[in-house]
Amino acid sequence: MARIKRDQDRQQKRDEIVAAARTLFINDGYESTSMSRLATAAGVAPNTIYWYFKDKDEVLVAVIDEEFSARMIGYFQLSTSNITERLLWFTNQLIEVRHLVSTIHSRLDKSSALNVWHERFHNLTEGILREEMRQAGLADATIEARVKICVFTIEGLLTHQVPEDEKRKICAELSAF
Repeated sequence: MARIKRDQDRQQKRDEIVAAARTLFINDGYESTSMSRLATAAGVAPNTIYWYFKDKDEVLVAVIDEEFSARMIGYFQLSTSNITERLLWFTNQLIEVRHLVSTIHSRLDKSSALNVWHERFHNLTEGILREEMRQAGLADATIEARVKICVFTIEGLLTHQVPEDEKRKICAELSAF
């Protein structure tokens, strides 16, 4: 019984660290958040974080895993919406956490953990998009190019502020398959 309680306490403490990191990373930025500041926000000693995570990048991976999981549930709840609405929704979700997205991209050459996460993210999201295109009857020979066009366009929308009506038009063009 004591082991289960320890496991629960450990998971609870890990969740508290991740929640504090999420708030700090989104509000203040990854670079501005020291491990010491994170520890203070999580209510733990600085070295305690290292019992749960190898380094700050591993904390970031935990944060983005949670963000991505929560947002994908929302995407699948939109399964009856048309593809334009789903692409627009997904783009807006990424825009909400664009600072995390920028951090991931800027740290890819410094962190193998982020590289692995980034590759998994693209494999999953591009796989979903490929399947949507197949179900829409798009020829297999054109799917890969269209997937890349969608990815590059959505990543562009993250870095350039575009009015909602213009984003909708862009997503409509992306989904015109």
